[in-house]
Amino acid sequence: MKVTEFDYELPEELIAQHPVEPRDTSRLMTLDKVTGEVGHKAHFYDIIDELGSNDVLVFNDTKVIPARLYGHRKESGGKVEVLLLTPCGENTWECLVKPGKKCPIGQEIVFNEKLSGTVIDKTDFGGRIIRFIVDGVFDDIIQDIGEMPLPPYIHEKLEDQNRYQTVYAREKGSAAAPTAGLHFTPELLERLKAKGVTLAFVTLHVGLGTFRPVSAEVIEDHQMHSEYYVVTQETADIINEARRAGKRIVAVGTTSVRTLESATVDGELKAGHDWTQIFIYPGYQYKMVDALITNFHLPQSTLLMLISALAGREHCLAAYKEAVKERYRFFSFGDAMFIR
Repeated sequence: MKVTEFDYELPEELIAQHPVEPRDTSRLMTLDKVTGEVGHKAHFYDIIDELGSNDVLVFNDTKVIPARLYGHRKESGGKVEVLLLTPCGENTWECLVKPGKKCPIGQEIVFNEKLSGTVIDKTDFGGRIIRFIVDGVFDDIIQDIGEMPLPPYIHEKLEDQNRYQTVYAREKGSAAAPTAGLHFTPELLERLKAKGVTLAFVTLHVGLGTFRPVSAEVIEDHQMHSEYYVVTQETADIINEARRAGKRIVAVGTTSVRTLESATVDGELKAGHDWTQIFIYPGYQYKMVDALITNFHLPQSTLLMLISALAGREHCLAAYKEAVKERYRFFSFGDAMFIR
């Protein structure tokens, strides 16, 4: 299939620049994955009408770190921007670096008096491997000097950095938020539990694989980047028991989808940790996920391909056309869709 088959027209003013308050008052579109029927709900908290005791909601509890660092090249003083992606050893990270051409292997980068680094390798995806020299605790230093890595299409300053975290975030390691989860409040989670909905948690640290553009013309030629995930035994037991009882597995966000589908073997969710490069696009047969709560995704993105594998490309593009017509808000801080 061609990447251009997943394109759509989006007016720039529909790209949400800030989150709504409270979190659960964003709008919600429903999409029937079989018929393509679209419905509209005024507020995300109306999701409670769609869920019940036969459902298991699976959340990604990763926590975004302040992964964007600003420094300078040691010799020239030229400015450098570094985005931490994936740890690959003690004080060693795979990173995106701008300007990459001016940061070859051996380049030293100074961030402040407590943190510097040296480029020790390049990656197949145009990134750099940087070994950091730390005077203190690395996590503490980046908490002090790092910035929340908002996507490039968000141009407004985020006043409350916690609005780019889910309320249940707990496992540090992501370079981007699992944005479908941003709609949930503690109160809504309690209401869902009171209704009998089962809540379960997995971890996938969001890196380059989730938001890297598709550069290939044919989607089968695109290679996903590896991302690290964890499934606890408790979560595996909850979901496998629910599956055997005929309950519906509802993923909250595409990162939860990628984790569940990567860790399912012969119909069973396996506890453990691993790296995944799973690429889900039409033709893929879902093994674990029955339904999905998600945001509206970029044109020609792997995430739009993922939901198209669940609900059909034609249904998804028709729903997106309807969303544009109805002035839904798109992308990370935008409105939500429930594919059921």
